[in-house]
Amino acid sequence: MLDEEMYRKLFVDESRENHEVIVNSLLALEHGEDAAAIDEIFRSAHTLKGMSASMGYDEMEHLCHAMEDIFQLIRSGQRDVTPALADLLLCCTDVIEEMLDEIEAGERPASEKSGSLIASLKAFIGDQPDAPPAAGSAPGEEPVSSPVAAAAGSLPCYDVTVTLDPACGMKDVRAIIILQNLEALGSILETTPSRDLLEDGRFDGSFSLLVASDAGDEALATVASGADVVSATVTPYDPSEAAADEPPLPDDPVQAPQKAGKSDKNREIKNIRVDIQRLDQMMNLVEDLVINRGRLELIARKHGIKEFDEALSMVGRSVSDLQNLMMGIRMIPLERIFSRLPRVVRDVANYDGKEVEFVVEGGDTELDRSMMDGLNDPLLHIIRNAVNHGIESPGVREAAGKPRKGLLKLTARRDRDNVILEIEEDGAGMDPEKLRRSAVEKGLMTPESARAASKEELIGLIFQPGFSTAEKITDISGRGVGLDVVKRSIEALKGTIRVESVVGKGTKFELVLPPTMAIVDVMMVHINGMRCAIPVSNVVEVATARQDAVHHIGSTETILLRDNLLPMHRLEDMFGVSTKSGDTLVVLQNNGKKCCIVVDSVEGQQEVVVKPLSRLVGSCRGISGVTIPGDGDVVPVLDVNTMV
Repeated sequence: MLDEEMYRKLFVDESRENHEVIVNSLLALEHGEDAAAIDEIFRSAHTLKGMSASMGYDEMEHLCHAMEDIFQLIRSGQRDVTPALADLLLCCTDVIEEMLDEIEAGERPASEKSGSLIASLKAFIGDQPDAPPAAGSAPGEEPVSSPVAAAAGSLPCYDVTVTLDPACGMKDVRAIIILQNLEALGSILETTPSRDLLEDGRFDGSFSLLVASDAGDEALATVASGADVVSATVTPYDPSEAAADEPPLPDDPVQAPQKAGKSDKNREIKNIRVDIQRLDQMMNLVEDLVINRGRLELIARKHGIKEFDEALSMVGRSVSDLQNLMMGIRMIPLERIFSRLPRVVRDVANYDGKEVEFVVEGGDTELDRSMMDGLNDPLLHIIRNAVNHGIESPGVREAAGKPRKGLLKLTARRDRDNVILEIEEDGAGMDPEKLRRSAVEKGLMTPESARAASKEELIGLIFQPGFSTAEKITDISGRGVGLDVVKRSIEALKGTIRVESVVGKGTKFELVLPPTMAIVDVMMVHINGMRCAIPVSNVVEVATARQDAVHHIGSTETILLRDNLLPMHRLEDMFGVSTKSGDTLVVLQNNGKKCCIVVDSVEGQQEVVVKPLSRLVGSCRGISGVTIPGDGDVVPVLDVNTMV
């Protein structure tokens, strides 16, 4: 129900935009010939028709289809936009707007609103200047021939009714084949239901066609029959019976539908589209407010003015609410990038001759807009690798006792303050021995270190530049380019990537991302008299170092802390040699691994805005960005990913 509500809201928003384009372009056409306006109208009407059909709003789809026929005549130069035709089309747009109001209110559009309009549109289609007089029309009478007669010309017409087997699993494919076979013998003038619905498979198994052909009824019945067809009947078309079945045309094809014109009610504007640059500017202003809030808090503590503290407390709450609101506006469902992945899986699987079932869960999980662009390429590459490298061919899977079709699952979920993406497949898994041999062959490890390497260390080699275990190079993979870039891209988003793999069972990639990169909680510390910030999400604890617990292993300084041997970093290459003893440790953790840094003192925790390094400065290893606290200093933010 939630998904239906979400799609209905999106449908209404998109349809109102297309509706507005049609109205404005019609008004432009009334003032003269405008090829661009005609193209805009046709494009918007076609889009509106397709979306209506996909959502099951048949009445709107039928009305849009009839309007599209008129627009096609206008675009091809067969029909001029007269005031009467413009009035009729504008009446149609009024009814479409009423239908959208009903859909937005959770109702279904009423069929009686569009019936007379569709009949009027058909009358305009049949009222061509060069159309032959209708049979039986009186001399001097204005002929109004049906579109069927105009299209068929002198060819005999037949009603073809096809009923498919209820057990047919691919109704759309079977219907398309029958349509193509009949088109080889003549022209299909009408389909019931519409051709779009037939091609989408949205019909009950029976459909009717009006075919103009000189091949004869037996030939038509033969090509309409075949596998999955229960019956195919062909009868000559009787125009008089068809005319009796159609709703009567209004005396004036313009005046009648005008009664169904626009209602007097005013519709409240509930949604607007905002340029993303404006949202970025608003976010920058909110970030400035956060920075200045910190400065005001510093001034308040310094002077101790009670009234100032009370006012600042209220301002602080408003800034926090504004910040949360702004962050919510910038959040976008991951479905936006998930929606393009099924096509990728299909294409790669077809290229490799594999069968893959792709399952996506958690597409409604939201992520900051600024992170979407950076996530798209890494996710795409992991998905392609999972199909190309991970999942075996059907024959290999059957030999291993697995189903022919492999399973690839993409899951998104929230875990406290983070967004977690899991890409899991049930393929062959990564063989540690194969990784070990490849590492030695490529010179990434010595034979001794390779033999001593753990499974986690060997799997971590896949993120090394140029590392690949592919036995052959293809258009998709095997060139040793990709996963190292994936890791750098994820780390640039302040995220982490972890891999688990079991031979014969499959591989799982886990991406842990912050929901946003703009405003974070940090711990302020001093190193050699200089301040730096550490994201609180990476801080495990603050401890005091005992000199007897400090050891040297090779060139690395380590400390034994709570029965764990942790590497120690003094960051002297970044901040210089500290003049203090440095007995305060900040223990950091990233992706399950820990280390610690030596600091002079810990100032405290605060919420700050993290700005990326300027392009003039370039990237700096160990620094993810800078922040400006309340006193106006520029403070570097440590990148824990590169330390651990």
